[in-house]
Amino acid sequence: MGVMDGKVALVTGAGRGIGRGIALEFAAAGAAVVINDLGVSLSGGDTADSPAEQVATEIRSTGGQAVANTDSVASWDGAHAMIDAAVKAFGRIDAVVNNAGNLRDALFHKMTEDEFDAVVAVHLKGTFNVSRAAAPHFRAQNSGAYIHMTSTSGLIGNFGQANYAAAKLGITALSKSIALDMQRFNVRSNAVAPFAWTRMIDSIPTDTPEQQRRVEGLKKLVPERIAPFVVALASDAGAGVTGQVFGVRNNEIFLFSQPRPIRSAHTAEGWTPESIAERVFPMFEKNFFPLDRSGDVFTWDPV
Repeated sequence: MGVMDGKVALVTGAGRGIGRGIALEFAAAGAAVVINDLGVSLSGGDTADSPAEQVATEIRSTGGQAVANTDSVASWDGAHAMIDAAVKAFGRIDAVVNNAGNLRDALFHKMTEDEFDAVVAVHLKGTFNVSRAAAPHFRAQNSGAYIHMTSTSGLIGNFGQANYAAAKLGITALSKSIALDMQRFNVRSNAVAPFAWTRMIDSIPTDTPEQQRRVEGLKKLVPERIAPFVVALASDAGAGVTGQVFGVRNNEIFLFSQPRPIRSAHTAEGWTPESIAERVFPMFEKNFFPLDRSGDVFTWDPV
């Protein structure tokens, strides 16, 4: 008996990398799986193969249940179609993993509107679309699990990823809002920041020694290591876990903090710009956060 026996999971962006590993892990745990992947290149162009069908075939060849779906998460109708595919094929939907993603890296002062919109449309709007499409089913059956992929690019920061970081931090807030709004229906929602070397990460530039060192470190991160934690969250054993932000880095699992006040200042007379500059800024300065990037925080080799 697997921990997902009798349950149905949808994994977006499941044709390759992290998503593929999660889909295979769900199948191994007994779930029927909808494999969603648009099957496009990193730049958004068409490709000749169908990675979604390849993964679905791989699962079926080992006795599992899987169907492929090639709709776009960025489309409201496409998101509903993939949920409908799960219900039509398997009768229900129990877990949604919002993993589909893209990259359009550029320094902020050089980023175009199209580069910003393309990333937000897939990551943030796509996460909303698919989650919203599943919500009526989760509500009706009084159960369900959402797992959304966030990133330390948003939680901490990185160069050249204003679009990606904004979308990923938005996903973290969206996950918390879903957890709050749907707790009455016994539905939970969590965010996971995965550390992994994937096709998407492979597009990171390596023009400078610093970029080259970063990429060499990322190559040590195995995408399949994310999957067991995601499946555990989606299983009945994760029923009491909601509204949290986690990280998975090979064999390491992290629970991230969430913003809370750490200092305060008040005055009975009310503030003026001058009194704030004189009193508040110096008072808070020692607690200001430095301009860290993800690599400045995670400085040790993966375990």
